Amino acid sequence: MNRSVRARRLPVAVLAVALSTTLLAACGSNGDGKAADAAKPAGDAASTAAGATATFPRSVTHAAGTAEIKAQPKRVVVLDSGELDDVTLLGITPVGAVSPHMKTEGGFPNYLKDKIKDTKDVGPMNEPNLELIASLKPDVILSSKVRHAKVYDKLNAIAPTVLAETTGFPWKANLALYAQALGKEAEAKKALADYEARAAKLGEAIKAKNGGTMPSASVVRFVAGPTRLYAKASYSGVVLKDVGLTRPAPQDVDQNILEVSAEQINQADADLVFVTVADDPTKTKQSEVQETPVWKGLNAVKNNTVFNVPDETWMSGIGVQAADAMLVDIAKAAGVDAPK
Repeated sequence: MNRSVRARRLPVAVLAVALSTTLLAACGSNGDGKAADAAKPAGDAASTAAGATATFPRSVTHAAGTAEIKAQPKRVVVLDSGELDDVTLLGITPVGAVSPHMKTEGGFPNYLKDKIKDTKDVGPMNEPNLELIASLKPDVILSSKVRHAKVYDKLNAIAPTVLAETTGFPWKANLALYAQALGKEAEAKKALADYEARAAKLGEAIKAKNGGTMPSASVVRFVAGPTRLYAKASYSGVVLKDVGLTRPAPQDVDQNILEVSAEQINQADADLVFVTVADDPTKTKQSEVQETPVWKGLNAVKNNTVFNVPDETWMSGIGVQAADAMLVDIAKAAGVDAPK
Protein backbone atom coordinates (compact mmCIF):
# COMPACT_ATOMS: atom_id res chain seq x y z
CA MET A 1 0.00 0.00 0.00
CA ASN A 2 1.17 3.55 -0.73
CA ARG A 3 3.38 4.86 2.04
CA SER A 4 1.25 7.98 2.44
CA VAL A 5 -1.69 5.81 3.38
CA ARG A 6 0.17 4.04 6.18
CA ALA A 7 -2.25 1.18 6.01
CA ARG A 8 -1.65 -1.44 8.65
CA ARG A 9 -1.10 -5.05 7.66
CA LEU A 10 -3.01 -7.69 9.52
CA PRO A 11 -1.71 -11.24 10.02
CA VAL A 12 -2.93 -14.27 8.10
CA ALA A 13 -4.89 -16.36 10.59
CA VAL A 14 -10.13 -18.09 10.59
CA LEU A 15 -25.10 -25.45 10.04
CA ALA A 16 -27.70 -23.90 11.72
CA VAL A 17 -26.86 -25.88 8.60
CA ALA A 18 -28.16 -24.41 5.37
CA LEU A 19 -30.03 -27.48 4.18
CA SER A 20 -32.24 -25.44 1.93
CA THR A 21 -33.11 -26.55 -1.56
CA THR A 22 -31.97 -23.18 -2.85
CA LEU A 23 -28.40 -22.37 -3.83
CA LEU A 24 -28.06 -18.61 -4.23
CA ALA A 25 -25.66 -17.82 -7.05
CA ALA A 26 -23.09 -15.08 -6.88
CA CYS A 27 -19.67 -16.08 -8.18
CA GLY A 28 -16.81 -13.92 -6.98
CA SER A 29 -15.22 -13.95 -10.45
CA ASN A 30 -18.34 -12.86 -12.35
CA GLY A 31 -18.19 -9.55 -14.09
CA ASP A 32 -21.86 -8.63 -13.82
CA GLY A 33 -21.75 -8.27 -10.02
CA LYS A 34 -25.34 -9.44 -9.56
CA ALA A 35 -26.66 -12.11 -7.25
CA ALA A 36 -28.72 -14.70 -9.10
CA ASP A 37 -31.17 -17.09 -7.58
CA ALA A 38 -30.80 -20.73 -8.59
CA ALA A 39 -33.39 -23.10 -7.23
CA LYS A 40 -31.32 -26.24 -7.02
CA PRO A 41 -31.84 -29.07 -4.58
CA ALA A 42 -29.16 -29.33 -1.95
CA GLY A 43 -29.68 -33.01 -1.42
CA ASP A 44 -31.89 -35.90 -0.43
CA ALA A 45 -34.01 -34.95 2.57
CA ALA A 46 -33.64 -38.30 4.31
CA SER A 47 -29.86 -38.08 4.18
CA THR A 48 -29.55 -34.43 5.15
CA ALA A 49 -31.70 -34.41 8.26
CA ALA A 50 -29.88 -32.75 11.14
CA GLY A 51 -27.82 -35.27 13.02
CA ALA A 52 -28.27 -37.95 10.37
CA THR A 53 -25.80 -40.79 10.60
CA ALA A 54 -23.36 -41.43 7.77
CA THR A 55 -25.39 -44.08 5.98
CA PHE A 56 -24.34 -45.29 2.56
CA PRO A 57 -25.06 -45.91 -0.21
CA ARG A 58 -26.86 -42.62 -0.75
CA SER A 59 -28.09 -40.44 -3.56
CA VAL A 60 -27.05 -36.80 -3.54
CA THR A 61 -29.07 -34.43 -5.70
CA HIS A 62 -26.99 -31.47 -6.83
CA ALA A 63 -26.89 -28.69 -9.41
CA ALA A 64 -25.95 -30.98 -12.32
CA GLY A 65 -27.90 -34.12 -11.49
CA THR A 66 -27.76 -36.91 -8.95
CA ALA A 67 -24.63 -38.60 -7.62
CA GLU A 68 -24.84 -42.19 -6.46
CA ILE A 69 -22.25 -42.64 -3.72
CA LYS A 70 -21.80 -46.25 -2.69
CA ALA A 71 -19.65 -45.84 0.43
CA GLN A 72 -18.46 -42.99 2.62
CA PRO A 73 -15.75 -41.26 0.55
CA LYS A 74 -12.17 -41.43 1.71
CA ARG A 75 -10.37 -40.28 -1.42
CA VAL A 76 -11.70 -36.85 -2.35
CA VAL A 77 -10.73 -34.45 -5.14
CA VAL A 78 -11.77 -30.79 -4.87
CA LEU A 79 -11.63 -28.36 -7.77
CA ASP A 80 -11.98 -24.98 -6.10
CA SER A 81 -10.75 -23.25 -2.97
CA GLY A 82 -14.11 -23.21 -1.17
CA GLU A 83 -14.34 -26.97 -1.47
CA LEU A 84 -10.77 -27.23 -0.17
CA ASP A 85 -11.70 -25.24 2.93
CA ASP A 86 -14.83 -27.35 3.43
CA VAL A 87 -13.30 -30.82 3.21
CA THR A 88 -10.33 -29.98 5.42
CA LEU A 89 -12.75 -28.42 7.91
CA LEU A 90 -14.49 -31.81 8.01
CA GLY A 91 -11.26 -33.67 8.74
CA ILE A 92 -10.49 -34.93 5.25
CA THR A 93 -7.19 -34.45 3.44
CA PRO A 94 -8.08 -34.37 -0.26
CA VAL A 95 -5.96 -36.50 -2.54
CA GLY A 96 -6.17 -33.80 -5.20
CA ALA A 97 -7.00 -30.09 -5.33
CA VAL A 98 -6.43 -26.94 -7.38
CA SER A 99 -4.90 -23.66 -6.27
CA PRO A 100 -7.02 -20.46 -6.14
CA HIS A 101 -7.94 -19.33 -9.64
CA MET A 102 -6.33 -15.90 -9.30
CA LYS A 103 -3.12 -17.24 -7.79
CA THR A 104 -1.04 -17.22 -10.96
CA GLU A 105 2.16 -18.31 -9.26
CA GLY A 106 0.45 -21.52 -8.18
CA GLY A 107 0.46 -23.15 -4.80
CA PHE A 108 -2.20 -23.96 -2.25
CA PRO A 109 -3.47 -21.45 0.35
CA ASN A 110 -1.00 -20.80 3.14
CA TYR A 111 -3.69 -20.86 5.83
CA LEU A 112 -4.39 -24.54 5.04
CA LYS A 113 -0.82 -25.67 4.42
CA ASP A 114 -0.65 -27.90 7.51
CA LYS A 115 -3.75 -29.80 6.37
CA ILE A 116 -2.83 -30.49 2.75
CA LYS A 117 0.77 -31.64 2.85
CA ASP A 118 -0.04 -34.82 0.93
CA THR A 119 -2.49 -33.27 -1.53
CA LYS A 120 -1.54 -33.26 -5.22
CA ASP A 121 -2.13 -30.21 -7.39
CA VAL A 122 -4.49 -31.28 -10.20
CA GLY A 123 -4.86 -27.78 -11.67
CA PRO A 124 -4.99 -25.36 -13.24
CA MET A 125 -8.51 -24.72 -12.04
CA ASN A 126 -9.84 -23.65 -15.44
CA GLU A 127 -8.56 -26.84 -17.05
CA PRO A 128 -8.01 -29.50 -14.39
CA ASN A 129 -5.76 -32.40 -15.30
CA LEU A 130 -8.33 -35.16 -15.87
CA GLU A 131 -5.70 -37.86 -16.38
CA LEU A 132 -4.04 -37.02 -13.07
CA ILE A 133 -7.39 -36.88 -11.31
CA ALA A 134 -8.25 -40.35 -12.65
CA SER A 135 -4.90 -41.70 -11.48
CA LEU A 136 -5.74 -40.65 -7.91
CA LYS A 137 -8.76 -42.99 -7.93
CA PRO A 138 -11.11 -40.59 -6.12
CA ASP A 139 -14.31 -41.78 -4.45
CA VAL A 140 -15.96 -38.40 -5.10
CA ILE A 141 -15.18 -35.11 -6.86
CA LEU A 142 -16.49 -31.76 -5.57
CA SER A 143 -16.84 -28.49 -7.48
CA SER A 144 -19.48 -26.11 -8.90
CA LYS A 145 -21.27 -25.61 -12.19
CA VAL A 146 -19.88 -22.13 -12.60
CA ARG A 147 -16.38 -23.60 -12.58
CA HIS A 148 -16.67 -27.00 -14.24
CA ALA A 149 -20.02 -27.54 -15.93
CA LYS A 150 -18.26 -28.07 -19.28
CA VAL A 151 -16.24 -31.03 -18.01
CA TYR A 152 -18.87 -32.45 -15.66
CA ASP A 153 -19.51 -35.54 -17.80
CA LYS A 154 -15.79 -36.31 -17.97
CA LEU A 155 -15.38 -35.81 -14.23
CA ASN A 156 -18.45 -37.89 -13.47
CA ALA A 157 -17.01 -40.71 -15.58
CA ILE A 158 -14.01 -40.77 -13.24
CA ALA A 159 -15.97 -40.70 -9.96
CA PRO A 160 -19.35 -39.48 -8.66
CA THR A 161 -19.17 -35.71 -9.05
CA VAL A 162 -21.18 -33.29 -6.91
CA LEU A 163 -21.57 -29.73 -8.16
CA ALA A 164 -22.96 -26.73 -6.32
CA GLU A 165 -24.55 -24.10 -8.54
CA THR A 166 -21.85 -21.48 -7.91
CA THR A 167 -19.29 -20.29 -5.41
CA GLY A 168 -19.01 -17.26 -3.10
CA PHE A 169 -22.29 -16.06 -1.61
CA PRO A 170 -24.00 -19.48 -1.04
CA TRP A 171 -20.99 -20.87 0.81
CA LYS A 172 -23.02 -22.13 3.77
CA ALA A 173 -25.43 -24.04 1.53
CA ASN A 174 -22.46 -25.42 -0.40
CA LEU A 175 -20.92 -26.71 2.83
CA ALA A 176 -24.18 -28.53 3.58
CA LEU A 177 -24.20 -30.10 0.13
CA TYR A 178 -20.61 -31.31 0.28
CA ALA A 179 -21.10 -32.55 3.84
CA GLN A 180 -23.98 -34.67 2.60
CA ALA A 181 -21.79 -36.20 -0.09
CA LEU A 182 -19.14 -36.98 2.51
CA GLY A 183 -21.46 -38.24 5.24
CA LYS A 184 -20.34 -35.39 7.51
CA GLU A 185 -23.59 -33.51 8.08
CA ALA A 186 -23.36 -33.34 11.87
CA GLU A 187 -19.75 -32.12 11.79
CA ALA A 188 -20.58 -29.42 9.27
CA LYS A 189 -23.62 -28.25 11.21
CA LYS A 190 -21.61 -27.90 14.43
CA ALA A 191 -18.67 -26.16 12.74
CA LEU A 192 -20.91 -23.57 11.12
CA ALA A 193 -22.92 -22.96 14.28
CA ASP A 194 -19.72 -22.48 16.29
CA TYR A 195 -18.39 -20.01 13.72
CA GLU A 196 -21.64 -18.04 13.72
CA ALA A 197 -21.52 -17.84 17.51
CA ARG A 198 -17.95 -16.48 17.35
CA ALA A 199 -18.98 -13.91 14.72
CA ALA A 200 -21.90 -12.74 16.87
CA LYS A 201 -19.66 -12.50 19.94
CA LEU A 202 -17.18 -10.39 17.98
CA GLY A 203 -19.99 -8.11 16.86
CA GLU A 204 -21.09 -7.59 20.45
CA ALA A 205 -17.55 -6.64 21.48
CA ILE A 206 -17.19 -4.18 18.60
CA LYS A 207 -20.56 -2.58 19.34
CA ALA A 208 -19.71 -2.21 23.02
CA LYS A 209 -16.39 -0.57 22.20
CA ASN A 210 -18.18 1.92 19.96
CA GLY A 211 -20.79 3.00 22.49
CA GLY A 212 -23.58 0.85 21.09
CA THR A 213 -23.04 1.82 17.44
CA MET A 214 -21.62 -0.54 14.84
CA PRO A 215 -18.94 0.92 12.55
CA SER A 216 -19.21 0.58 8.80
CA ALA A 217 -16.89 -1.73 6.87
CA SER A 218 -15.83 -1.67 3.23
CA VAL A 219 -14.05 -4.34 1.16
CA VAL A 220 -11.80 -3.32 -1.74
CA ARG A 221 -10.07 -5.77 -4.05
CA PHE A 222 -7.43 -4.77 -6.57
CA VAL A 223 -7.45 -7.10 -9.58
CA ALA A 224 -6.23 -7.07 -13.18
CA GLY A 225 -8.97 -4.76 -14.38
CA PRO A 226 -11.41 -2.39 -12.69
CA THR A 227 -11.13 -2.22 -8.92
CA ARG A 228 -13.81 -4.21 -7.13
CA LEU A 229 -15.93 -3.31 -4.13
CA TYR A 230 -17.63 -6.28 -2.49
CA ALA A 231 -21.28 -5.86 -1.56
CA LYS A 232 -23.69 -7.92 0.56
CA ALA A 233 -24.17 -10.85 -1.85
CA SER A 234 -20.55 -11.96 -1.65
CA TYR A 235 -18.56 -14.29 0.59
CA SER A 236 -16.92 -11.43 2.49
CA GLY A 237 -20.27 -9.65 2.60
CA VAL A 238 -21.83 -12.61 4.39
CA VAL A 239 -19.05 -12.68 6.99
CA LEU A 240 -19.37 -8.94 7.66
CA LYS A 241 -23.13 -9.42 8.08
CA ASP A 242 -22.54 -12.31 10.49
CA VAL A 243 -20.45 -9.95 12.62
CA GLY A 244 -23.09 -7.23 12.33
CA LEU A 245 -20.95 -4.53 10.73
CA THR A 246 -22.80 -1.96 8.66
CA ARG A 247 -21.93 -1.24 5.02
CA PRO A 248 -21.41 2.06 3.22
CA ALA A 249 -24.37 2.89 0.99
CA PRO A 250 -22.78 1.86 -2.34
CA GLN A 251 -21.99 -1.60 -0.93
CA ASP A 252 -25.23 -1.99 1.02
CA VAL A 253 -26.90 -3.68 -1.95
CA ASP A 254 -27.83 -7.24 -2.85
CA GLN A 255 -25.04 -7.60 -5.37
CA ASN A 256 -21.77 -9.44 -5.40
CA ILE A 257 -19.34 -6.82 -6.68
CA LEU A 258 -19.27 -3.27 -7.96
CA GLU A 259 -16.51 -2.32 -10.38
CA VAL A 260 -15.23 1.24 -9.97
CA SER A 261 -12.71 3.50 -11.61
CA ALA A 262 -10.04 5.45 -9.76
CA GLU A 263 -12.33 8.48 -9.83
CA GLN A 264 -15.12 6.45 -8.16
CA ILE A 265 -13.02 5.01 -5.34
CA ASN A 266 -14.76 7.34 -2.88
CA GLN A 267 -17.49 4.66 -2.88
CA ALA A 268 -15.07 2.56 -0.83
CA ASP A 269 -15.01 4.93 2.14
CA ALA A 270 -16.12 3.54 5.52
CA ASP A 271 -15.03 3.49 9.14
CA LEU A 272 -12.94 0.40 8.40
CA VAL A 273 -11.64 -0.33 4.91
CA PHE A 274 -10.24 -3.79 4.19
CA VAL A 275 -8.02 -4.10 1.12
CA THR A 276 -6.96 -7.24 -0.72
CA VAL A 277 -4.82 -7.70 -3.82
CA ALA A 278 -5.44 -10.56 -6.23
CA ASP A 279 -2.07 -12.21 -6.72
CA ASP A 280 0.43 -9.97 -8.56
CA PRO A 281 0.01 -6.30 -7.47
CA THR A 282 1.81 -5.06 -10.59
CA LYS A 283 -1.04 -6.39 -12.73
CA THR A 284 -3.62 -4.39 -10.80
CA LYS A 285 -4.45 -0.70 -10.53
CA GLN A 286 -3.53 -0.51 -6.86
CA SER A 287 -0.68 2.00 -7.22
CA GLU A 288 -2.63 4.11 -9.69
CA VAL A 289 -5.71 4.27 -7.48
CA GLN A 290 -3.87 4.93 -4.24
CA GLU A 291 -1.97 7.86 -5.76
CA THR A 292 -5.17 9.72 -6.61
CA PRO A 293 -6.49 12.66 -4.56
CA VAL A 294 -9.80 10.77 -4.29
CA TRP A 295 -8.17 7.85 -2.47
CA LYS A 296 -6.04 10.11 -0.30
CA GLY A 297 -9.15 12.05 0.61
CA LEU A 298 -10.99 9.05 2.05
CA ASN A 299 -11.79 9.41 5.75
CA ALA A 300 -10.40 5.93 6.36
CA VAL A 301 -7.08 6.95 4.79
CA LYS A 302 -6.94 10.12 6.86
CA ASN A 303 -7.86 8.19 10.02
CA ASN A 304 -5.37 5.40 9.30
CA THR A 305 -8.13 2.77 9.30
CA VAL A 306 -7.26 1.08 6.01
CA PHE A 307 -6.12 -2.51 6.52
CA ASN A 308 -4.34 -4.84 4.12
CA VAL A 309 -5.75 -8.34 4.53
CA PRO A 310 -4.97 -11.66 2.80
CA ASP A 311 -6.77 -12.27 -0.48
CA GLU A 312 -6.64 -16.03 0.06
CA THR A 313 -8.93 -15.84 3.08
CA TRP A 314 -11.07 -12.79 2.36
CA MET A 315 -11.73 -13.73 -1.27
CA SER A 316 -10.65 -17.25 -2.20
CA GLY A 317 -11.20 -19.08 1.11
CA ILE A 318 -15.02 -19.26 0.91
CA GLY A 319 -15.41 -21.47 3.96
CA VAL A 320 -15.56 -21.59 7.74
CA GLN A 321 -11.80 -21.74 8.26
CA ALA A 322 -11.18 -18.69 6.07
CA ALA A 323 -14.07 -16.90 7.78
CA ASP A 324 -12.48 -17.55 11.16
CA ALA A 325 -9.27 -15.95 9.86
CA MET A 326 -11.35 -12.97 8.76
CA LEU A 327 -12.77 -12.62 12.27
CA VAL A 328 -9.23 -12.30 13.63
CA ASP A 329 -8.47 -9.56 11.10
CA ILE A 330 -11.72 -7.71 11.86
CA ALA A 331 -11.09 -7.90 15.60
CA LYS A 332 -7.64 -6.39 15.27
CA ALA A 333 -8.92 -3.62 13.00
CA ALA A 334 -11.71 -2.82 15.47
CA GLY A 335 -9.37 -2.90 18.47
CA VAL A 336 -11.04 -5.77 20.32
CA ASP A 337 -10.03 -9.31 21.24
CA ALA A 338 -10.63 -12.01 18.66
CA PRO A 339 -13.33 -14.50 19.65
CA LYS A 340 -12.21 -17.89 20.86
